[in-house]
Amino acid sequence: MGENAMSREQHDRLANAIRALAMDAVEAAKSGHPGLPMGAADIATVLFTKFLKFDPKATDWPDRDRFVLSAGHGSMLLYALLYLTGHEDVTLDEIKRFRQLDSKTPGHPENFVTRGIETTTGPLGQGLANAVGMALAERMLNAEFGKDLVDHFTYVFASDGDLMEGISQEALAFAGHLKLNRLIVLFDDNGISIDGKISLSDSTDQVARFKASGWNGVRIDGHDPVAIEKAILDAQKSDRPTLIACKTHIGYGAPTKVDTAGAHGSPLGEKEIEGARKNLNWTYGPFEIPADILESWRKFGSRSADARASWKKRVDESTKKAEFERRLHGKLPNGLGAAIEALKEKAVAEKPEIATRKSSENTLEAICAVAPEMIGGSADLTGSNNTRTKAMKAVSADNYAGHFINWGIREHGMAAAMNGMALHGGVIPFSGTFLVFADYCRPSLRLAALMGTRVIHVMTHDSIGVGEDGPTHQPVEHLAALRAIPNLYVFRPADQVETAECWDAALRLEESPSVLALTRQNLPALRLKNEKGNLCKQGAYELSPASGEALVSLFASGSEVSLCIAAQKELEKNGVPTRVVSVPCMDLFFDQPESVRDRVIGTAPVKLACEAAIRMGWDEIIGSDGQFVGMTGFGASAPYKELYKRFGITTDAIVEAATKALPTQAAAKKSAAH
Repeated sequence: MGENAMSREQHDRLANAIRALAMDAVEAAKSGHPGLPMGAADIATVLFTKFLKFDPKATDWPDRDRFVLSAGHGSMLLYALLYLTGHEDVTLDEIKRFRQLDSKTPGHPENFVTRGIETTTGPLGQGLANAVGMALAERMLNAEFGKDLVDHFTYVFASDGDLMEGISQEALAFAGHLKLNRLIVLFDDNGISIDGKISLSDSTDQVARFKASGWNGVRIDGHDPVAIEKAILDAQKSDRPTLIACKTHIGYGAPTKVDTAGAHGSPLGEKEIEGARKNLNWTYGPFEIPADILESWRKFGSRSADARASWKKRVDESTKKAEFERRLHGKLPNGLGAAIEALKEKAVAEKPEIATRKSSENTLEAICAVAPEMIGGSADLTGSNNTRTKAMKAVSADNYAGHFINWGIREHGMAAAMNGMALHGGVIPFSGTFLVFADYCRPSLRLAALMGTRVIHVMTHDSIGVGEDGPTHQPVEHLAALRAIPNLYVFRPADQVETAECWDAALRLEESPSVLALTRQNLPALRLKNEKGNLCKQGAYELSPASGEALVSLFASGSEVSLCIAAQKELEKNGVPTRVVSVPCMDLFFDQPESVRDRVIGTAPVKLACEAAIRMGWDEIIGSDGQFVGMTGFGASAPYKELYKRFGITTDAIVEAATKALPTQAAAKKSAAH
C-alpha cells in the first residue's frame, strides 16, 4: 500500500500518542515494559497507517494482514494501537486497567481475551514461529482458493530476545527454505535486554544470519518513517521473506533511561515521564489523547473497510464459497463420521494385529480422503510416525498446494508454526515426532493449550516398547508430564478401533490441542464387536466385564490393555471376577460428570492400573492405595519383549499384584463395614 502521505510533524504526533499511552499505563499499573513501545512507536505508526490491511469492526476478517507482536512484553504497543485505531475491546478505560484482573489488557497479549490480537506471546521466539505458520497457511490457502479469496501479509515485530531463543533459528530456517515471501519481520534492534547491553551475551550479526537462511535482510533507522516505509515496500515485492533490522532507542524520549535496561521492564517514574513529555513535546496529561490525533488514528483504522467489502463480494460470487467458509469456520466435513465408522467396521472384521502408529496411518487415509483441511507433517520421522498418506504431496517453495510438510529436525519450531497455522484458520495441522521429544515441543504445546488451538501431535514410539534404541528414546515420564498441561488431551489407544475413535475425538475438540501417543510394536485387536458411536470420547470405558460382581478392576491405556485382558482371563480362571477398563484418554475421562466416572471406575475392592510409564496421574482412578504395574525409572537397550519382562510389566505381574491385594482389600472392606 504505502499510502497516506503525511508530514514528519503529523507522524511524530501519532507516534507520540503510542509512547504516552505506554508510559502512562505502565506507571498506573506500577508494572510493565514501557521501553519497547516508546522505541518502536515510529515503526508501528508507519505499518498501521500505511500498510497493514485490517478492519477494527471485523477482527476475524479472514483476509486481513496478520500482525504478531512476538516481543509480547511490549504489549502496551499493541494495546495502544488497538485503542487508537478503534478496536471495541480496547477502550481507554481498559488501557487504564493495564495488567489488572479481568482487563482486556493483560501483561502479555492473549488472543483468547482480546479481539484484534492474533496470538498469545510472551515466551520469546514463539510469536515469530507462530507467524511462520500463519504465513505458510496463507500461501497454502492462496494456492488452493486463489488470490481473490486469500492474499495477505504476515508482519512480525521481534526483539533481540526473540532472535536469541533457539526456536527462532528453527523458524527462520524453515521460512527461508520455503521462501515465504509474504512474511516480513521488523526487528527492534535496540541492543538492550534485562541484564543490560546485548553485547554482554551476544555478538551475532542478525542480518547476516537471516541472509544465510535465504532471507532478505536490511538495516534501517527505526526512527526514520521514510526509511521504514521504503523497507516495507521493498519487502512486499520480494520473492523471499524479509528481515528489516530497525535500529531504535529503547525508551525513546526518556531523558535518563533511554538506551538503558532501566527502560525495559519497570515503570519510568513520574519525574522521568515528565522529562519524556517535555522531550517529545507532548503537553497533555496522563491518558489524554487530543481529539485531532485520535480522529486521525481512527481514520487510519477504517481505511481497509472498502477492501473488506470488495473481498466479501468476491467470496459471495465465488463457486468455492461454501467450502471456503466451512474451512474458515473450522467445521468438520459431513463425511467424517461415516469414514470413521467404515474403518471401524473393517477393523472388527479383519482384526489386524498392528502397531497403533500404523492404525493411525490407516485412520488418516480415511479422514484425509474427506477432509482436505488436514495438513500433515513430520520432524524428519515420516516413515516412523506414519503421518503421510498415499495421496499427500509435499509442500515446497515451488508448490504450496501440497498437504504434507517436511519440517526437518525442528520439533519446537514445528509445534509453534502449527499453532500459527491453526490460528490463521482454514487448516487443521497434524504432525509427527517421537513421544520422548515432546520435551522439545513443550513450550509450544503449553501455548496451544492456553490458546485453545486445534493442533494434533502424533507422537509415536511411546514407551519402553521402543526397544533397542534405549532409555534416551524411551518415554517414561512424558505421558504424566503432558497430562499435567491443562486443556491438552493425551490419547493412547489400544488397537485400530480405538485409534480411529481417538482421532475422531481429537478432531472434535475444536478448542483444544491433542497428542496421540502411539506404539512402535504390534498390538492385538481388542475391540471385537462393532459398537456404534465413539466409546473413547468418554475417555475410559469398560472393555471387558467381570463374570460376576467384580473383585478386581484393571485399568490400562494403549499397549498395556492387552496385558490386562490376558490377566483378566487368568484371574477369572482362579475364581476372581475381574473387569478391564480401557483408558484411552485420561483427560477426557476427568471431564465426565462424577456419576459417569464412578460408574466406570466401579466398586471392586482391588483397583490396579498398568501403563509402561510412571504412576503419576493414575491415583485419581485407582486411589492412593491402588496397585500399579509400570515404570519407576528409566528404561534400557534391548528387544522390547525382554524389557517388558525386565521391568515387570507382564500379565503375570498384574495377576500377582491383584491377587496379593485381594486379602488386604477384603479385610479393609470388612473392617469398614464393622
